[in-house]
Amino acid sequence: MKIRFARPEDAAGIAQVHVDSWKTTYKGIVADAYLDGLSVEKQWTRWEKRLTEPEPGEGVMVTENERGQICGFLDYGVDRETGRIHEAELYAVYLLQSEQRKGIGRQMFQSMLDELKAREYRSLMVWVLEQNPAVHFYKRLGGEEAERKEIRIGEEDFTEIALYWRDIARLTI
Repeated sequence: MKIRFARPEDAAGIAQVHVDSWKTTYKGIVADAYLDGLSVEKQWTRWEKRLTEPEPGEGVMVTENERGQICGFLDYGVDRETGRIHEAELYAVYLLQSEQRKGIGRQMFQSMLDELKAREYRSLMVWVLEQNPAVHFYKRLGGEEAERKEIRIGEEDFTEIALYWRDIARLTI
């Protein structure tokens, strides 16, 4: 397994992981009709733009399996709620179901933390659906619930939880 920064040519692999992960992670949570409507092509276009026109302070990391295929990714940058340059937000992290429970998510999170510390970020937060099993992963890593908000996915309302790490300089995984 290899973790590295994403390149524009990784957009297709990231898009595939993004859609596949949504379909397995949110099965039974989000309506099947919504999940069935997810498109690798639309995500590919989105990720291609994201990787060719990055915003300052943002980064995308990918994880490759032993065959060199992208099996996970992590997207982070400046906290979108506050816009404060030393407060980071984990925008997205997805890992194919076949690669979960192998410690890869933890390694990806650590790689991101190392980068955030090098860029002098002080804190980190992530928004996650309340029903997403990843809530437990983030809490085991020391994330503390900071707030909740309602969001809409398709025709349904969901609760998102903000998990927060106040001082990433002292955070050890």
